[in-house]
Amino acid sequence: MRSLLVRRLDRALGGSASVRRRLAALGDDGAVEQFRVEQLTWAGAGLLVALVLPGLAMTRGAAVSPALMVVLSAVSTIGGALGRDRWLSAQVARREERMLAELPAIAEMLALSVGAGEGVTGALDRVSRIARGDLAGELRRTLADARAGTPVVDALTRMAGRSSLPALARFVDGIAVAVDRGTPLADVLRAQAGDVREERRRSLLAVGGRKEIAMLFPVVFLVLPVTVVFALYPGFANLSLAVP
Repeated sequence: MRSLLVRRLDRALGGSASVRRRLAALGDDGAVEQFRVEQLTWAGAGLLVALVLPGLAMTRGAAVSPALMVVLSAVSTIGGALGRDRWLSAQVARREERMLAELPAIAEMLALSVGAGEGVTGALDRVSRIARGDLAGELRRTLADARAGTPVVDALTRMAGRSSLPALARFVDGIAVAVDRGTPLADVLRAQAGDVREERRRSLLAVGGRKEIAMLFPVVFLVLPVTVVFALYPGFANLSLAVP
């Protein structure tokens, strides 16, 4: 029964390719079916809430329309399933933000390892054992692929493909070009780290500019009107008292 519900939910939500891609971006190769089961659980919770709230209202003597209960149940059930999908996307976005923040430090550690005479695989091994975080976990996964027989560049390309970060894709492309053409890899990695830091700085400045504009709304629409009212009200009150 559960498998039938999972298959129907999978068809209703448009297939499993998007879910599989986002689970891979989380570093989780778990089955899509498990995620669909979680969606069914969330949908069941939404349906339960939609049934409990009208029930509580009816116990207090309120009249509840059956049509309203049907609509509320449908909306809550669909909202629960879509909410789990939205939560997965939010998890992926937060993980990629952490990976982007870790990328410059990882690149510099790789550059130090390569500059000390390590090869690409040796540098990945050293950094993956020293570093902590989501990107270090991806490096360990990449190193495991390389040890299983996948070429290092191909394993790094898979790592970039699991993420939607352009900076990580450029980082892997730089390593691939350096390996193919014999370019000094340490210099490439340092340049990549500088580019990521500069991009991070620009993005923070852009976010700060948007936040600054957003902060104007409460000032203009809340603080300023209240200030004007407090400034003008005593004058209007005196005028009303002075008029016979």
